[in-house]
Amino acid sequence: MTISVRYFAGARAASGVHEESVAVPAGSTVHDMLVTLGARHGDELSRVLTASSFLLDGVAVRDRSVALTNGVELDVLPPFAGG
Repeated sequence: MTISVRYFAGARAASGVHEESVAVPAGSTVHDMLVTLGARHGDELSRVLTASSFLLDGVAVRDRSVALTNGVELDVLPPFAGG
């Protein structure tokens, strides 16, 4: 399966890319994707991912055991500061 991943703010800085397509095995979950992304981009992104929120095709995902399907878009949203 191919998943589109978009990175925002600190996740973009940690990954070094704005967006990428990532191939994962069928049956992969959000958790599996996060492990794959951490392995691909290193410790800095792994730290950001532990504190991030995620959207799957625009819908908030809190359960990281949710299965991915081919062609979905995963947005990585690190915590934002502001006021």
